[in-house]
Amino acid sequence: MQREAISRRALLKAATAAAILQGINVRSEAHRSDTPNVVVILADDLGYGDLSSYGATDLKTPNIDALVSGGMRFNNFYANSPVCSPTRASILSGKYPDLAGVPGLVRTHAYNNWGYLSQKAVLVPEMLKPVGYHSAIIGKWNLGLESPNTPTERGFDFFHGFLGDMMDDYYTHLRHGINYMRRNQEVIDPQGHATDLFTDWTRDYLDERKQDRRKFFLYLAYNAPHVPIQPPEEWLKRVREREPHLDEKRAKMVALIEHLDMSVGRVVNRLKENGQFENTLIVFTSDNGGELRAGANCGSLRGGKEDMYEGGIRVPMSALWSGHITPGSSNNEVALAMDLVPTICQTVGVSPAGNLNGTSILPMLEAKADRLPARDLVWVRREGGMRYQGQDYYAFRRGDWKLLQNTPFESFRLYNLKEDPEEKTDLASQEPQLYDDLTRTLMLHFQRAGRVPWERPE
Repeated sequence: MQREAISRRALLKAATAAAILQGINVRSEAHRSDTPNVVVILADDLGYGDLSSYGATDLKTPNIDALVSGGMRFNNFYANSPVCSPTRASILSGKYPDLAGVPGLVRTHAYNNWGYLSQKAVLVPEMLKPVGYHSAIIGKWNLGLESPNTPTERGFDFFHGFLGDMMDDYYTHLRHGINYMRRNQEVIDPQGHATDLFTDWTRDYLDERKQDRRKFFLYLAYNAPHVPIQPPEEWLKRVREREPHLDEKRAKMVALIEHLDMSVGRVVNRLKENGQFENTLIVFTSDNGGELRAGANCGSLRGGKEDMYEGGIRVPMSALWSGHITPGSSNNEVALAMDLVPTICQTVGVSPAGNLNGTSILPMLEAKADRLPARDLVWVRREGGMRYQGQDYYAFRRGDWKLLQNTPFESFRLYNLKEDPEEKTDLASQEPQLYDDLTRTLMLHFQRAGRVPWERPE
């Protein structure tokens, strides 16, 4: 059986390499000395209103705020789904989640698993190999628990982190009593708070890259501030003393976010100490909106994590690249997590694998354009339980118009986000022709997605 598994992995690797050679073109500028390193920092369930730079008044996030002020802030940036795995699939593939085989969460138990990363989906580390980039993921993977869908089998040169969907405890790092912590393929049992571990491992990785002339792509995926809300005790004590009016739930959330902010600062400081900061594109964002039940703040937006309302899918995002992105700039264009892959590829001089759904935002980052091409946009989530019963629910956007359902069993609602940013007034009955047109277009997406298997093979 072990020999068969190795054989399957070898065949998969060969097939992936062939696909890359056919689908990726290297442009000459990829070999310029000023091609940057790329660092994508992903928070887990960070609400749109849970940074001080995005309006929070009861917490302090000076390090993340420095990334926001040091580059371009996006006011209308979106996750590709209101939950973890689907957005992570889009961040790495540049495709809609259901077209990458991950319409819902990848979980331990088959009865509650709603995604399987497609073997046809080429991930960004594979796209960067032709131009010599070293690629690493540190932190949360959540796109596969076993071969062939582990990070080093899907293009990453290095993995140090957690395979699962969430930790049941930030200190034991277990999920359902199972240890999903890995260094590449090795099972490890580190001691300490997960946020600190991921930060320390990142700083070690940056030190290693300093000794190597190859450029690097680093995907740093924290699991904070996802539940369980477990800040280190000293951080919670600090918040209680400074903000005595906060209830316990909110105080813990604030402390966990501030601890995350400190960790991001430690990573950025190491980039600076190593002389890597000046030529590194740093992107910071979240995989979906904040979990309101856990004390998150999504600002004035309606809803939160799991919702197709704005609070579930609109997230903070900033991009910093010294000498290329104007400090203190901002952008109001609608962009999505899946846009990061074509952006990274254009930045490093590679034409990405074909059939991507994302659009490069590099021209806007470099102030060479102020608009993106008009496009229809789709959000999806598949989920179990009695509320969802294993079915998909969607949101669809065209311009200012947004069609959505918040469970698979309710009719679509229609909102005009320009006139009604809080999504209070359903205009479906007043705009029947538009409602019909948007719904029919969305049905075409259902058909495309239906061709992509999402079940874990038996």
